[in-house]
Amino acid sequence: MWLIIGLGNPGYEYAWTPHNLGFLTLDLVAERAGIRVERPEAKSHIGRGRIGEHEVVLAKPLTFMNLSGIAVRDLAARYEVAPERVLVVVDDVALPWGSLRIRERGSAGGHNGLKSVIGALGTDEFVRLRLGIQPDHPVGDLGAYVLHPMRKVELEAAAELVEKAADAAECVVRDGVRRAMNQFNRRVADAAGTS
Repeated sequence: MWLIIGLGNPGYEYAWTPHNLGFLTLDLVAERAGIRVERPEAKSHIGRGRIGEHEVVLAKPLTFMNLSGIAVRDLAARYEVAPERVLVVVDDVALPWGSLRIRERGSAGGHNGLKSVIGALGTDEFVRLRLGIQPDHPVGDLGAYVLHPMRKVELEAAAELVEKAADAAECVVRDGVRRAMNQFNRRVADAAGTS
């Protein structure tokens, strides 16, 4: 079994912000697999189903980004999923728009959601799928940047990125982390044109 968790913030005001690309990716994975992610459980909305031959639990924590680890820990314990079978989908301001990075372990890299997950699980040995949202211009307040409603050009770039991220998440489950890393960990020269 795989536990796939999209990180984001609940509430309509956050729905179309860069910080919610984890939620948007999870929604697309769920739609493709015919899984409804709506059952309240472990401070999350969850859905169960299959991707290919593999059983999955899809989850969107309702704890807000900075406390996501509480939900991840509770879900992993409830479904007896080892950390290496937990896939966390998250935005990353350190990566250029349109870039994807899959890693089997690593630091939080300054991301409070990942910091919360690492603290709650007591390990950094879980799979993470990071979606690049780096601004193309200097930004004084990164917190405000990740929570701003995306403009039309950003929404178009985000739709493409979410599509690739859903492909990558499915590849992790079906074909394994290494194959997904080989296929999706590529630099994007000018992925978004988000000026």
